[in-house]
Amino acid sequence: MASNKNMKAKPYYHQQNTNAAASGGGGGGYSSESSNGGSNSPSPPPSPRRHASISHSRRRLRTKSFSFFRRDSFALTVSFIFRRNLRYLVLLCLLYVSGLIMCVGPFAGLVGHTPVPGSVYRSHEIFGKLWDQIQFDNSSAIDLSSVWKYKRLKVQKPCLNSTVGRYFGIEKVAVAGLLNAILVIPRFEFNSVWKDPRVIRIAPFANRLAMNVPPHIQLLRCMANYKALRFSDPISTLAEKLVKRMIEKSSGTGGKYVSIHLRFEEDMVAFSCCLYDGGKAEKLEMDMFREKWWKGKFKRKDRVILPGLNRINGKCPLTPLEVGMMLRGMGFDNNTSIYLASGKIYQAERHLASLLKMFPLVYTKESLATPDELAPFEGYSSRLAALDYTVCLFSEVFVTTHGGNFPHFLMGHRRFLFDGHSKTINPDKRKLVLLFQDMNISWVTFKDQMEIMLSENDRKGIIVPRVRKINRKTSIYTYPLPECRCLQQSHNTTLQLTQPAR
Repeated sequence: MASNKNMKAKPYYHQQNTNAAASGGGGGGYSSESSNGGSNSPSPPPSPRRHASISHSRRRLRTKSFSFFRRDSFALTVSFIFRRNLRYLVLLCLLYVSGLIMCVGPFAGLVGHTPVPGSVYRSHEIFGKLWDQIQFDNSSAIDLSSVWKYKRLKVQKPCLNSTVGRYFGIEKVAVAGLLNAILVIPRFEFNSVWKDPRVIRIAPFANRLAMNVPPHIQLLRCMANYKALRFSDPISTLAEKLVKRMIEKSSGTGGKYVSIHLRFEEDMVAFSCCLYDGGKAEKLEMDMFREKWWKGKFKRKDRVILPGLNRINGKCPLTPLEVGMMLRGMGFDNNTSIYLASGKIYQAERHLASLLKMFPLVYTKESLATPDELAPFEGYSSRLAALDYTVCLFSEVFVTTHGGNFPHFLMGHRRFLFDGHSKTINPDKRKLVLLFQDMNISWVTFKDQMEIMLSENDRKGIIVPRVRKINRKTSIYTYPLPECRCLQQSHNTTLQLTQPAR
């Protein structure tokens, strides 16, 4: 019986192991007969497959490990290559900077390479080449009354409150709240630059209030800038006289004139670090001026002066000659009256000669006013600038040549007065320097480019920035619309704005 039991049991265990092997269970996969060393036992079955989830998990683990290994190897390889080639990268950068200095810097004349277009001042050579064509250009001159063709649709917008008195009461509280103050008192200081002890300076508030403030604060700015602030009586009285005299001098063009804010004073030329046609003597003079007024600021080791690059980037003040050629190219003829707003021009006799050949009717505050009238203003550049500001404000065309607060405020004021149009020529100096260095350019080609530039300034003159709620990125003093629109009055011509001289 025992043997029968054993004989029956063997297939049972063998079937169990076979099933186990087939089902992927654990164990060696051999029958009980195999373990007893039987000679007639069947050959062992193939090794069982591991469970799918375990196999996939281990496979993913190996894949991740291999991926991490590849990433680390790649990072180590890149790091090794970078460290090994770092000196070559530094050398390449140094070679690039050296090449740039040689091309547009002071060493450009020592090497045989052609200078980068726009990097060298050659306007005087272009003028000499084209002067005959400029002088005998018989094409029709531009009419000052029709310079500006773009017009904004007049949309009257009421102010927020019906009574100005109540509005000011609210705004005083609003500004005090912004400043976390109950009363704001301006502090009067002596200014070493202006040399005027009566200049107003609000410290430390000046130039610290952001442009993106609530609309009612913006309207307060509009009222302060265009309604409340006024020049003192001595300034406004003489300024009105200058405007009236300028209109009389412009009788040939219907009383309309062009004003130019020319920034070609000695300090501006020196600060710009630009080179013109004065050669080594000019460079030495400018170096001495910079050292006198700014000490070692321009000689620091971290300061690299590249006059050619400054010119290419439009950072050099336009010369009187360049401004004159630009205006003649735009169509203004030699009968155009020009008011020149400027300080003391650098080497005035030499640099103004070409401008006077193109435009004989050039006037300044010194030529319009008597010495006695100007005597109270001498030595006070802020008062003299106020005179220039007023005469430029009422010109039919205003030309800015080098940026700054003066033209930015003036453009905004003109937009406020003239139905949203700045009536301003703001030249593209990066384009101009390329034209002024092209010795093969003809007068016809130059004129075509200037007419395009004038048309572009006409279009940009009426631009109103998009203001969404309080998100304003541009200055409200340069672009007063739309916030200041409710304060505007309808003035389509500059002549209606002038008051009789007192």
